[in-house]
Amino acid sequence: MDFARQLDIQPHIQCSTFNQRVVLLFDGVDTVSTITLNGVTIGTTDNMFRSYEFEVGGLLNAKDNLLEVGFMSAVTYASQRDQAHSEYKVPPACPPPVQKGECHVNFIRKAQCSFSWDWGPSFPTQGLRGVELQAFNFIRLQSFTASTAWDSSLSCWNVEVELFFDVAVATDGCFTLLLPELKVFQKFQLSIKPDQTRKSLHLQIPSNVSVDLWWPNGHGEQTQYLLFMEGRTESRVTFHTETQVAFRTVELVQEPIPSSPGLSFYFRVNGRPIFLKGSNWIPAHAFLDLVTPDTLRNLLQSAVDANMNALRVWGGGVYEQDTFYSLCDELGIMVWQDFMFACALYPTEQDFIETVREEVVQQVRRLKSHPSIIVWSGNNENEAAIATDWFGIPVAERPRYVKDYVTLYVENIRTIVQKEDKTRPFLVSSPTNGVESEKEGFVARNPYDPHYGDTHFYSYLNDCWDWRQFPRTRFASEYGFQSWPSLSTLSTVSKPGDWNYLSSFSAHRQHHELGNTQMLLQAALHYILPNSTDALKHYRDTLYITQVMQAQCVKMQTEFYSRSRSEIIDGEGHTMGALYWQLNDIWQGPSWSSIEFGGKWKMLHHFAVDFFSPVQAVGFEENDTLKIYGVSDLSTDFNFTVTVTVYEWSSLTPVCTEVSDPCVLKGGEAMLMMQVSVPTLLRDCGRCDRHSCLVTYDLKDPANPNNQHGPTGHLFLTSPKEAGLQPPNIKASVERDGDMFAFTLHCEVVAVFVWLDVGDVAGRFESNGFLLLSLKRTVRFFPWRPTSVEELSKKLYITSLRDVY
Repeated sequence: MDFARQLDIQPHIQCSTFNQRVVLLFDGVDTVSTITLNGVTIGTTDNMFRSYEFEVGGLLNAKDNLLEVGFMSAVTYASQRDQAHSEYKVPPACPPPVQKGECHVNFIRKAQCSFSWDWGPSFPTQGLRGVELQAFNFIRLQSFTASTAWDSSLSCWNVEVELFFDVAVATDGCFTLLLPELKVFQKFQLSIKPDQTRKSLHLQIPSNVSVDLWWPNGHGEQTQYLLFMEGRTESRVTFHTETQVAFRTVELVQEPIPSSPGLSFYFRVNGRPIFLKGSNWIPAHAFLDLVTPDTLRNLLQSAVDANMNALRVWGGGVYEQDTFYSLCDELGIMVWQDFMFACALYPTEQDFIETVREEVVQQVRRLKSHPSIIVWSGNNENEAAIATDWFGIPVAERPRYVKDYVTLYVENIRTIVQKEDKTRPFLVSSPTNGVESEKEGFVARNPYDPHYGDTHFYSYLNDCWDWRQFPRTRFASEYGFQSWPSLSTLSTVSKPGDWNYLSSFSAHRQHHELGNTQMLLQAALHYILPNSTDALKHYRDTLYITQVMQAQCVKMQTEFYSRSRSEIIDGEGHTMGALYWQLNDIWQGPSWSSIEFGGKWKMLHHFAVDFFSPVQAVGFEENDTLKIYGVSDLSTDFNFTVTVTVYEWSSLTPVCTEVSDPCVLKGGEAMLMMQVSVPTLLRDCGRCDRHSCLVTYDLKDPANPNNQHGPTGHLFLTSPKEAGLQPPNIKASVERDGDMFAFTLHCEVVAVFVWLDVGDVAGRFESNGFLLLSLKRTVRFFPWRPTSVEELSKKLYITSLRDVY
């Protein structure tokens, strides 16, 4: 594909008397191209993650200038670079066949997932971002950054502003920084020369000025202040720019833990330890120009609505657009920012290293002003790839690859990041053992060691209800299970003939090896698989059961991590983060996401609202004992009781209730609040056994037992497929409630995983996939487009677990 455009220019731009420099700027080029102006080659590009600029003075005509960008196939380029790297191979050569992708993506600086991934297609895109012509005689401002730091010796905040100039002629100037809301300003005299183009301005906030801090979601406000920078040089060049700044500190704490080998691994924001709860972010579309600000706001607001405070921008995608990070600043979403290297080894030729170095410089300068970013990470899973021998590298050749690894991520990327940004921690990889990996030469013997750093853990065939299999890690930065999206999402890219779990469409959209089989095998451990003879119902029920499986599996694992934050068992624990894989989708297909392509919430996302609740009761069974932990993300202590209620499947009237003694749950901690023998509980309740009853539990205020804190949890005493579930026969009505709609449900027996679906009506329910434990329940629906009672009533489809039998 080629791009060509004719342009005319104003006469003063062409005249060298007025302009010492004329520069053509490309904000981004995807990816490999040769650029010509009026038939003269002015430059080439090979990296979609950086901008380019070329001097074009002397090449411009007054009219009919021809700008051409000739693109080379990214697939062809990657293959040629691999062939040229003849001394030794840099694996992997190609993705697994099930991904239906292209080869050698590690040889091109392009979104690695654009050649395919196990949740997305191979669409190796080409194209341009903005193109701009700038002409100047003396000086221009290329970029501007602002960051804040706490000076403990002076007990005050400092704002550091860095200005990056392109200088044609040396000049002096006066620059002013102003924070109007704080009534703080300062003037600076600068001497700017062609060989001194980076200038730092330090604005000290007097200690008697009250500053409101920026806090993660759920811990306080996300206060930001408008900062103005104005400047004027002796050559009468003026500058005016503005940005938001926020005041917060962040530390990654890796220190010894009493009674445990290894080190802690947690983030401390403004001096407060924070349990990170959230997910992983992938590109929101295969074609990045189709990701709108509304798309980003919808997805990020959905994360906040699910009580998340953190997202990890994964290293196989892209450095996100500015709007993404501004929204995270606004919403209090902490960002773990990977650099764009994933699941591969990479070459270290000089030209590759040089373009990566420029990529890193540009991205850190672009992003460092955002308070939401709390950590940089050099790559995704590449330390683990070497350490655990993903690619079958002979032992004798391993040192060569370790050397390349250190060259790229430590000697280059880390060195640049630590020079450009001294306000955040840097991790070489994820997962990693952190400082322990560094001691072992940056590639640890076991990067998954639960006594250090973060872990990624996946186990699709082991029973996800068995919490004993999960690593009691310091920080869980990836884990998850697949599910299929809803029929309304799939119907936008399929036809009725495709609506079969075994269809060629289902196989084509599944890019994870044995993924469709794994979902059903995991579901079959605890649920009766759909058996309807109606083909459409069977397909809908199968999509539903994969979402039930995923939601319950991720719930079990997340609650395990959440309750492990305050305890050490056999030297393991003190877990301080749970980021499941993954938040969003890149297209309509099966994946690990909790939000479907288009924004519709899966059952998992509704579950996340509860298992990421600021305060909650977490229950599990161990050796016939029901153990209930109180878990708090609050900053203050509260007094709670635990209420355990037992229901028969056939009735909405509780069989019995047991209440614990009051207990103080400390802020930011998890603690065991109640233990109950399950056989004794069932015996005392009377007419219950494991098959006929279930248990619910919640936290209440001892001074006011009607005041419940957090969601109601549930515990199945046997697999639902063995339980005595009754047909629920749920009835529903819909009425308008202002800008919302109220769905009122009626049922006479306990209904499990009740799912409300209104087809292609965009919006979300305030709760879904729930246990219906009352005769009547009203659930509000928030539409994202105009709709009506009539449309919603017509399209409403209700499913519960018993309905798929």
